[in-house]
Amino acid sequence: MTKPLNYSSDFKAALDLGRPPNIKKLFPNSKALLVSGKYIDQAMLLKTKAMTIAANGRSSFVIRGALAAAQRANAAIIIEIARSEGGTNAYCAVNLWNIARMTDAFMNELGITVPVAIHADHFGIKKPEEVEPAKTEILSLFDAGITSIAIDASHMPDDQNLLANIELSPYIPTWAGLETEVGEIKGKLGLSTDQEALFLIQGLNAHNIFPNWIALNNGTTHGIEASDKGISVELTTQIHEALSKYKVSGAQHGTSGNNSERLREIASKTRTTKANVATALQMISWGLKVNDYGNAILDNGSFIKQKDRGVSEKMWADMMAYAKTNDLTGGNVKKLNSPFESRLLAQPKKIRDRMAKDVEEFVYGLLTRVFNATDTAQFVIDEILKNQSCDPGFKTEKIESKNDWTKEKIIEKALSITTDKGQEGDFDD
Repeated sequence: MTKPLNYSSDFKAALDLGRPPNIKKLFPNSKALLVSGKYIDQAMLLKTKAMTIAANGRSSFVIRGALAAAQRANAAIIIEIARSEGGTNAYCAVNLWNIARMTDAFMNELGITVPVAIHADHFGIKKPEEVEPAKTEILSLFDAGITSIAIDASHMPDDQNLLANIELSPYIPTWAGLETEVGEIKGKLGLSTDQEALFLIQGLNAHNIFPNWIALNNGTTHGIEASDKGISVELTTQIHEALSKYKVSGAQHGTSGNNSERLREIASKTRTTKANVATALQMISWGLKVNDYGNAILDNGSFIKQKDRGVSEKMWADMMAYAKTNDLTGGNVKKLNSPFESRLLAQPKKIRDRMAKDVEEFVYGLLTRVFNATDTAQFVIDEILKNQSCDPGFKTEKIESKNDWTKEKIIEKALSITTDKGQEGDFDD
């Protein structure tokens, strides 16, 4: 592998061939290699024992820092925002309809030549009535430059989860990356099983739907980790092995708070190719003290702001005053993103630059020392040139019979699944 191509003939050819139609329409003169999530997944599988970051771009500083890190590592990455973070009830200024535009602009400004996918994460469907309006919204996301999506109907019973995925599939371009989910992400509660995962993937396969990724509740949480239990590598390996015939990769959610060794094991021992990182990047951009794997260090329940790191001291005081007035504690400080994004952008350049730089250093460390994603950019470019297309196709083929997976039979099969959804609660993101 070599250094990034930097507008070589291969890069220019990949730019012409590899960008999906929505990206070409939105950014006709761009030199940003925005690609389908399928290519990112494929690159990690080709390198073997590798996964890349799916950086939740809760702010412009996180996106800039993650892109700069990817360029240094020559790594293909994903920039994403979840529906709860950036949907119609967003708590971030970055949203599902502007994240592609921001990423494209930053890539051109910074001279980023590595391939990047734009992912709509956790497009949550919590009840059957939400499926119909979701169809229009999904179409609008691809109109806005999304190149990959996660349909997350895991809050519902297994049969409704599968049926929602099937009904929404026609609204997702065949060239786009696709993620599905079984088991809400809620730590040790309601852990996923291979029975649930097989039910979902087999049912999708029968309907000619072949996800790139499946997300599991494999023992981790979103936000600040309250303990060091974290991801169960053993459970993840067991479920991925049960699904091996269907060639679906793993999407690891809630990596913030899990130590580097555990994340290396996920990359090396499972079929995981996508690792979501959100809370850690937010905290680092603000200048908070974190441990070596991004979990915020608390002092009697309070965050520790590092002097001359992240936002200005005055800004941090204002943020904490706002949080106190609005009763935002613990992980809910994420709701500071929207009201403060413009104020953060109005800070002196030195401060803005250091916010992005700290994110860059952290992400670069993950990509090169933990995720084994170094030089995966070249795999994407090689595959685009080989396929001569923005779509590398599917990793598998139809195995299951559609006659065995009618709506009636899906409902009947689901009755035999032993499942524990865990406690009720807010498990978004």
